[in-house]
Amino acid sequence: MIARLRDQGIQDEAVLAAMYEVPRHLFVDEALASRAYDDVSLPINYEQTISRPYIVARMVEALRGFSDMKRVFEVGTGCGYQAAVLAHVFPEVCTVERIEPLYERARKLLSDLGIRNAELRHADGSNGLPDKAPFDGIILAAAAPVMSRTLREQLAIGGRMVLPMGTQEQWLYLIEREASGFRESRLEPVKFVPLLMGKA
Repeated sequence: MIARLRDQGIQDEAVLAAMYEVPRHLFVDEALASRAYDDVSLPINYEQTISRPYIVARMVEALRGFSDMKRVFEVGTGCGYQAAVLAHVFPEVCTVERIEPLYERARKLLSDLGIRNAELRHADGSNGLPDKAPFDGIILAAAAPVMSRTLREQLAIGGRMVLPMGTQEQWLYLIEREASGFRESRLEPVKFVPLLMGKA
C-alpha cells in the first residue's frame, strides 16, 4: 500500500509512516478485511464508508502542508481510521461523530490501539468545537454543499482546512486562513457521503 501511495504522488514521509503504522484491517468488518489495503472505499454500516487509502493520505498531506501543526479537528470520525492516522501525524486530535454506534466503536478501537492524543466526541460536527478552537487544521470526512462559516471561523490564522464540497459534483478543497482573509484552492474531484446535521 505504501509503495502504491508513493506512486500515486504522496510525498509526505510523516503521512506515509502513519499510513504504515495504522492497521487498516481492524477498522473494517472482518468479512472485508482482505480488501482493507486495496485502494477502494468500503462500507462501515449506517450508510457510511471508510475512504480509500489514497484519499486519506492525500487529505492529511494537504492538511499538514509539511508544516508543524499542533491541534487538528476532524468532522466525521466514522470507524476511526483517519483519526488514528491523524493522531500519528499531529500532537492533538479532536474528532466528532454524529452516529453513536460508530462513535462507540471508534472510541474502543483507538483505545485498544493505545492512541491517547485523540479526543472523540459524539456530537454534530457542523457546529465545530468552539471550546477547543481555534484549530491549526480542520478536516472533513463528509461533503458539505457549501463552505461552513462556523468551521472557517474556528480556524487559526495560518491554519488549513481540507474538505470535500459539492452535491452532484464534488471537489476536494484546501482553505488557508491568512491575516488578510481566506485563500481557497480546488484540488481534485472526489466522492464522499453528504455532511448531515444533528446527532443519530
